[in-house]
Amino acid sequence: MKKEKPADKIRVKRIPKRGIYDREEIYEILDKDCVCHVSFVYEGYPVIIPTIYGRKEDKLYLHGAGSSRMMKTLASGIPICIAVTQVNGIVLARSLFNSSMNYESVVVFGKAKMVESAEEKNEGLAVVSDQILKGRWEEARLPSAKELKATMLLEVTIEDASAKRREGDPGDEKADYDLDIWAGVVPMIRSYGPLIPDALLREGIPAPLSTEKLYK
Repeated sequence: MKKEKPADKIRVKRIPKRGIYDREEIYEILDKDCVCHVSFVYEGYPVIIPTIYGRKEDKLYLHGAGSSRMMKTLASGIPICIAVTQVNGIVLARSLFNSSMNYESVVVFGKAKMVESAEEKNEGLAVVSDQILKGRWEEARLPSAKELKATMLLEVTIEDASAKRREGDPGDEKADYDLDIWAGVVPMIRSYGPLIPDALLREGIPAPLSTEKLYK
């Protein structure tokens, strides 16, 4: 079956072979992180704000204070762009020009709508919570009615999306292979340190089960 060409706004133009348009592969990249950057236009000028997200199927969930500029603006239904990037290594080429990074990135286009009902809000907030630390939603106190009222939850349908990935060795010039300069990749690995208990934590309360998988 012939693959459809991606829409121009999501097509990777710089080194096209690194472009990824398969939705499942894009979702896999999105599921590796929990921080995104949301871009939109506010009163005629561009704005970009980092925030936490959660993904379920073709939806991204964003939450924040109902009084925030970003949430109010996004809830109006304007077109928005969301970017997620994970850097996996420093690529040290023999030349500075060819030095680079190994990375995975996703760019999403869509529009946000406000989630109204308390039940749907809790479902969406659980998605965000699981994106950060799966299982924590079941361990902690759930949001009260007052807290839910103060929180705005936005649902963004992923209308268009593409990803880009660089991996592997440096791409040096042939003439540079004879130079006595080390070349290769410095892997960047996310790891977690020992838990730091809250200063006011009562004695005898064990660490939550949700944190155990972080150390496996």
